[in-house]
Amino acid sequence: MLKVFSESRARWCSSPEASNASDTPCTHPPTTPYPSTNPTTGAKGIGRMIAEGYVANGAKVYLTGRDAAACDAAVAELQPLASRSGASVHALPANLQELSECERLVAALTEREPGGLHVLLNNAGASWGDSLDAYPDHAWHKVLTLNLHRVFTLTQLCLPLLERAASPADPARVIHIGSIDGIRAPTISNFAYSASKAGLHHLSRALARELGQRDITSNVLACGPFPTKMMKATLDSFGDVIKNEVPLRRIGNPSDVAGSCIYLSSKAGAYCNGALIRVDGGASLASKI
Repeated sequence: MLKVFSESRARWCSSPEASNASDTPCTHPPTTPYPSTNPTTGAKGIGRMIAEGYVANGAKVYLTGRDAAACDAAVAELQPLASRSGASVHALPANLQELSECERLVAALTEREPGGLHVLLNNAGASWGDSLDAYPDHAWHKVLTLNLHRVFTLTQLCLPLLERAASPADPARVIHIGSIDGIRAPTISNFAYSASKAGLHHLSRALARELGQRDITSNVLACGPFPTKMMKATLDSFGDVIKNEVPLRRIGNPSDVAGSCIYLSSKAGAYCNGALIRVDGGASLASKI
């Protein structure tokens, strides 16, 4: 059974506006993972979408995030699907802003999975929107810590687990959730977020070069617009404009991002290392969103 570990996404904003993300089922991912994999994924947003895809394909999934109630709720929601697919899903909540919490989390994961971890999904993230003149200094610390620093922290801490599950024929996988805002200059004032995602894209490449020698791959998805809590206010205000500027004329759905992660986790993705895959419907080619 594939063992996957993933973190959920957080959000900080000077004027928070959000509601629950879409939970459209992901029941038809394009590629089936190896039969023994543990992905780790998140309880909310894109992480929740990806978790559903892994569970639908029979993986053993660990969810984490600072909101324990949200982790437990996600596990409860996914349990019927897990029962049908032969998967299992578990919650390991933690506040990933804190190094001690990251260490506690990986210790708990190691105790549960002494044989190793097949997939680490680095999905936790934060955003902060404000004008250039008003952008606060502490926003940079919060956003870069979670979006970039803790990606390195968790990858480093999980290395022993990943190495135990890795082999030349079937590498362990580290998958990062980036953004098209790390590729192009965004039109919305989210300076720390876009800078952190650009850094994440390059960190993934640096890790790929280093980890490949340990039979571990590192790849990043640059995601476009998806119906998440973080994107809700933007989609409520500019949803039609955004759709019209995406060449495929729609917002992303859960199977788009889940299928990409499942491909990278499968035998078909075993030789993919250091890649940046745009999951955006071509949005990064447009100039008005």
